[in-house]
Amino acid sequence: MEQYGKILLIAMPAFLLLVLFEKWYGWYKGKDTVRNMDMISSLSSGVTNVTKDVIGLYLIILSYPFLMRYLAVTHISNNIVVYIIAFFALDFAGYWVHRLQHVANFFWNGHIVHHSSEEFNLACALRQSISSVVKTFAIFLLPAALFGVPAQVIAIVAPLHLFAQFWYHTQHINKMGFLEKIIVTPSHHRVHHAINPQYIDKNYGQIFIFWDKLFGTFQEELPTAPPVYGITRPVQTWNPIKINFQHVWLLTKDAWRTDSWKDKCTLWFRHTGYRPADVAAKYPVYKIEDVYHFEKYDTPASPALKAWSWIQLLLILLFVSYMFGNIALINKLDKSYIFLYGGFIFLFVYALTDLMDGSKYAVVWELLKAIMGIGIIYYLGDWFGANTFFRWANYLLISYFALSVMVTAWFVYDNEKEKNQLLMSS
Repeated sequence: MEQYGKILLIAMPAFLLLVLFEKWYGWYKGKDTVRNMDMISSLSSGVTNVTKDVIGLYLIILSYPFLMRYLAVTHISNNIVVYIIAFFALDFAGYWVHRLQHVANFFWNGHIVHHSSEEFNLACALRQSISSVVKTFAIFLLPAALFGVPAQVIAIVAPLHLFAQFWYHTQHINKMGFLEKIIVTPSHHRVHHAINPQYIDKNYGQIFIFWDKLFGTFQEELPTAPPVYGITRPVQTWNPIKINFQHVWLLTKDAWRTDSWKDKCTLWFRHTGYRPADVAAKYPVYKIEDVYHFEKYDTPASPALKAWSWIQLLLILLFVSYMFGNIALINKLDKSYIFLYGGFIFLFVYALTDLMDGSKYAVVWELLKAIMGIGIIYYLGDWFGANTFFRWANYLLISYFALSVMVTAWFVYDNEKEKNQLLMSS
């Protein structure tokens, strides 16, 4: 946990700089693929995902060390070879996990957030799930277990394998010649994120594209069919926490509403998008039929709201960085405090993105955030040991929480006033 936090302290600013560079590059080239609110939503989603991972909010049903202990037929001692095998084994496992997430209703819920952006850029690579609390990954690492690849090697290679999937989420790199036959390129992954009928459920590969060619899921990007991004049942929100649970909530409602007991039990494992016929007829859900003619999700945002949203995002990153850099200190105070800190981060993200959605309840979430923040300071005496580094930390944080509630209340009031004026004029 502590080591992963230190890695993220380096990775987070690097990813942020690359996202901002892509925004500048798109503006410079006259092809801006990064919308402001969409970018903040993506970055917020990344924050919730790494926070969940660092504090350990998941359940492992079958662990990799267990598999290796009972299934290893050999143990490779050569360091270079074992790392190469680990990388290929992780990629093979990643292909099958990714494919499972796309084809089964229940597992799609753990991946939907990654596809929820209606843009395709480096920021959307950071949209990762917080709803996948049960880890199924180990079973697909059977080849690594058979070769006796140590768990420590998997733990080192896994973050590198994950970070290596960041770069190809861009529209600014065209086809890459002979590399198109070997690795996943931006062109391959644009196909994967597209909702064009010929592109759906194609190109599951994470680093190597030959898995798709081997298992029949490869599709080349076609010049006659420009990719259109998102999901066919659009999420209609900037809030990544809402997005993470939208699909499973729909499944839950469908299971409750259907008269078919067979569907109640099986719809979870039917193909992605399946809904019982009786429920679909009575409770229709909007689905994009013509991918080239639909309105992307957007919300009114004044320059002041955009600026405030960026300030809040940077403060979220500051709070998260403090947590990642001081995991040992926080655990020393009490091991349960890391979960308290994580809950605060989730509440912070929810309040910000609800405001971006134009929700009148954003002020309620912001008030709860302030109450929680001030309550933590009152209960612990400071912000998880922050007074050790800066003796005015308490006063600064309490002032921020109060100011944040007032600013949010002003934006909500202004937004509601505009809505009422529009209603009166129509």
